Amino acid sequence: MANVKNQVHQAADLLQTQLSIPMVALRGPCIFPKMLLTMDVERRASVGALNNANRHDRMVFFASQRDPLIDLPEEKDLYRIGVVCRIRQLLQQPGASVCRVMVEGLFRASAEEIHLDPKGYSAVLIPLEDLPERVSETKKEALLRSSISLYQEYLQLNGEVSPDQFVSLFGNSSPSYIADFLAQNVMLSIEEKQRLLEELHPCRRLTELNRLLSHELDVLNIEKELSDATMESMNRGQREYYLREELKVIQSELGEDGMDEIDEYRKKIEALPVSDEIRQKLLKELNHLSKQPFGSSEGAVIRTYLDTCLDLPWGKFTKETVDIQKARKVLDRDHYGLTKVKERILEYLAVKQLSPEIKGGLLCLAGAPGTGKTSIAMSVAAATNRKLVRISLGGVHDEAEIRGHRKTYIGSMPGRIINAVVQAGSSNPLIVLDEIDKLGSDYRGDPAAALLEVLDPEQNSTFRDHFLEIPFDLSNVFFITTANNISTIPRALLDRMEVIELPSYTDEEKLQIAKKHLLPKQRKKHGLTATQLKVQDAAIRSLIPAYTRESGVRVLERELAAICRKAAGGIAENKFSSLTVTPSNLAEFLGPVKFKADEQRLKDTVGLVRGLAWTSVGGEVLDVEVAVIDGSGKFELTGNLGDVMKESARAAITCIRSRTEQLGIDPDFYKNKDIHIHFPEGAVPKDGPSAGITMTVAIISALTGKAVRHDIAMTGEITLRGRVLAIGGLREKTMAALRNGVKTVILPADNESDLDEIDPLVRAKLSFLPVSGIDEVIPAVFAEVG
Repeated sequence: MANVKNQVHQAADLLQTQLSIPMVALRGPCIFPKMLLTMDVERRASVGALNNANRHDRMVFFASQRDPLIDLPEEKDLYRIGVVCRIRQLLQQPGASVCRVMVEGLFRASAEEIHLDPKGYSAVLIPLEDLPERVSETKKEALLRSSISLYQEYLQLNGEVSPDQFVSLFGNSSPSYIADFLAQNVMLSIEEKQRLLEELHPCRRLTELNRLLSHELDVLNIEKELSDATMESMNRGQREYYLREELKVIQSELGEDGMDEIDEYRKKIEALPVSDEIRQKLLKELNHLSKQPFGSSEGAVIRTYLDTCLDLPWGKFTKETVDIQKARKVLDRDHYGLTKVKERILEYLAVKQLSPEIKGGLLCLAGAPGTGKTSIAMSVAAATNRKLVRISLGGVHDEAEIRGHRKTYIGSMPGRIINAVVQAGSSNPLIVLDEIDKLGSDYRGDPAAALLEVLDPEQNSTFRDHFLEIPFDLSNVFFITTANNISTIPRALLDRMEVIELPSYTDEEKLQIAKKHLLPKQRKKHGLTATQLKVQDAAIRSLIPAYTRESGVRVLERELAAICRKAAGGIAENKFSSLTVTPSNLAEFLGPVKFKADEQRLKDTVGLVRGLAWTSVGGEVLDVEVAVIDGSGKFELTGNLGDVMKESARAAITCIRSRTEQLGIDPDFYKNKDIHIHFPEGAVPKDGPSAGITMTVAIISALTGKAVRHDIAMTGEITLRGRVLAIGGLREKTMAALRNGVKTVILPADNESDLDEIDPLVRAKLSFLPVSGIDEVIPAVFAEVG
């Protein structure tokens, strides 16, 4: 080896570090001087380097990678200090991409340059010698003894290392050799081995190695303790198993089988009114349970499965009430208004009375929040004498929530549908699927797709939950779903449901609901009597527009609850014995008015038009503001608008350009004027085509300087030719118009037939102007025209 090292030194001196040696980048193993290493090499560049070395002097430089997961390392990914080795043996099958090599470490070297040629890496090296150190012979001997002792203990604890390796240490007292030998054969991390390789002082290397060995021995001792504890636990479990098996034999000899649990299960299964298929499946599981050792985890899973199957109400039904008059009284008692909804439910009961064999129904109650969807479903259950179970589907995004988990999984359970039937204890309950429009879906499946089988009357008679794996009849279940926005419900699911729209409440309906339902409920909740708290009708009429802005009555109920709390506090503190709420003292209990009438809406304004919009919480009045400024024809839209609304604005501009002469507008306004359309409440997303004529009128107003009547609101889609197309949500929009002081509503002529669906009170207080084109809108909105 000395001759080889001298040759490298001489070549480096002569060529001034131009000596290039083939190089192999090591992923995991690390080699030290005077050590042998056998490895498989498959990287193309590494195989090329070995072949280059094998063709010349058989010398190759090995350097470790910093990250073994990198397939094509760059220069920064390699350690600079490695070991120059001689190839002892190189084996490669013809046509194979992997070769096996045995190398012998010669000496340490530092790579001054690294050339990463894909055909074979190479490096320019400077050999590294062990550095002299001032260490006494006594300390050297102590370090050697300590290292060998620690390594002997390491061999005893680590069963993966052969004790024969210990023999190689005898007869050699060199600290450098001992340190490199131990570093080569002890399981250390790449970073730790590289740190030892880069240490050129042998005694310091031994000191660091002793520290690493001590740490490794601590880890191995803890692993041994854990392994012994696990083995002891397994032996104890086996001993208990044999004892219990012997106990079974003894009980059998004494005539005490200990099979009472199995027999009880068998009797319950035999008594079930189920098909042979289901009974055979349950008996098969029971036989499987009888063969399980006591306390086994699989036995616990089978018991849970059998208990769930036996808890199902096989053949159990509640006697359904089909008394139409009683049902009408229950619905009228619990809800004010909602005439069409009540009529549809009573029609279902009438059909049930005439045709008792009809299966369960499926209704979808759609409407704004707070309009009574969930509560009317509960009233239907009371009116029909069905057991009621409510399932909230909001935010559910896992198919297993509906179909359940297979019982092979730990902690598996049936889905919500089967759990609801078990909870009801009846095969014909009324199940309310609340917020069905808010189902989600992700990589775990689509629960809406799983509901297709549940809600289809042609399929749900043999519904199979993943946990049960046996069919259960859901055809007698009456499903009622609730939703705020049916547009988000998948079409296939929506087709299976009969949708009943729950309209928004008028102010008069809210007054009656507050008097007959909400106020008595809150009085009782707060411990007040009718004599202690009186709320005048006029006070409720003032409260509704000033403190609430909703389609339902939830906020109204909260405001009434706030009045009740104030009253209860005053009575408890003896400030007064009774309280009467009037319009004049309403602010004392509820604070300042929350929704004030916009002063700008009380006068005609240029460039400000009131539109009507439909949202998931009901109708809204949507202002449109337009500003026209001298400029270069820029067109801006603000207010968090969707693509459809932006396209409607562009259609409005084109429609106006085609009528500039008729409207008295400069034909080149789109070139010399900047137009900015803004929808207030910019944080609220807005979209849809129904604001088309609203934007058109606002732009015309801003361009002509003519004010638009403040008591008019409008809705309708605009086309390039000025036609006004039909829209949806007219009932909610007209209610919003009435709440906001609008006197006249302009609507598409195609929606004129929808006026029959509008509340009679709204029809009486509003004027309606059906139009088929923008030319009919202009004379009505500008007071000075016509």
